[in-house]
Amino acid sequence: MSIKIVIKALLVLGLVSGYAQSGETVCEGKVEQLAFHANNSFLLKLSSMNTPVIFCNPDAVWTAAGTPYTTGPETCKMLYSTFLSAQMAGKSLSAVYFDGDDSKGNCQSFPAWAKVNIRHFVLTGN
Repeated sequence: MSIKIVIKALLVLGLVSGYAQSGETVCEGKVEQLAFHANNSFLLKLSSMNTPVIFCNPDAVWTAAGTPYTTGPETCKMLYSTFLSAQMAGKSLSAVYFDGDDSKGNCQSFPAWAKVNIRHFVLTGN
């Protein structure tokens, strides 16, 4: 086996394992808390979560360590509006996919002031 093949295989393995270490957590429930923090960021806590998480910035492109996804300012404002509407209507989110290093795979394991990216969400009629 040539050294080039070994190096390529190790590079691919390194990229895959690096991404696999970043977390994904899927939570559901009603919006219990929607907050703004002075460093220009929004926080969200669903009924299934232990603590609110920072999910975007309404003035800049948002990134969270450990995920390639970003959230632009307009999308941030749309997310906030959607979550506020769901809270006011008493609707449940059946799935919110949180990505990033602070996303530990369990809705009860977020660290305080966790920074995440919301990759996908589903708002149900319930």
